[in-house]
Amino acid sequence: MNEQTDLSPATDKKYQRMRVLIRECGSVLVAYSGGVDSALVMAVAHRELGYKALACIGVSPSYPTREMRNAVKLAEELKVPFRLVDTEEHLDPNYAANPTNRCYFCKSELHDQLKQVAQSEGWSVVLDGNNASDVGDFRPGMQAARERGVRSPLLEAGISKAEVREIAHALGLPVWDKPAMACLSSRVPHGVAITPQLLRQIESAEDVLVDLGFQQFRVRHHN
Repeated sequence: MNEQTDLSPATDKKYQRMRVLIRECGSVLVAYSGGVDSALVMAVAHRELGYKALACIGVSPSYPTREMRNAVKLAEELKVPFRLVDTEEHLDPNYAANPTNRCYFCKSELHDQLKQVAQSEGWSVVLDGNNASDVGDFRPGMQAARERGVRSPLLEAGISKAEVREIAHALGLPVWDKPAMACLSSRVPHGVAITPQLLRQIESAEDVLVDLGFQQFRVRHHN
């Protein structure tokens, strides 16, 4: 991964602050999905802490297999230690009912699992990829993370989504321009029950579009 050379002074100041925040944690688990935000946190954590940083990829029916494979590939390319962590939010009736705050129950499951890993193995802090542009949006998943003591170094350093991409590009991360990828459950109208079978149907349809060369799209389920 390259050293940054062309960051604007304002962005570089925030980036340096992020590095300090992560370094001060001592050891971290990073909730890593393969998107640019969590990939940047993962890469910087590895740079600052070495093997005291572990990327954790939550694996569930709502997470496309192709995304999981791409996330693993990037971690391997960067030589970042990683682990697949199975989550079972689909077994939670609150999540399966698909309410407007569905993400709260999904992130609660993920961070409960990561908290168990952290406590049993002695990792100091769990980090996520929320950034300053996420503030103000309706993000119940952020509430679940905050309740469990998860920290967001991008947000704490005041780094916006555009600045995330600027830093990731300067560092040579290949996902710097990767489109945002919401989970498969987001393709289903609120109130329609989420099942693994339904999610597999959506994933199969999206895999067809990937094979056709499309990069940014959503297959939405409407009965």
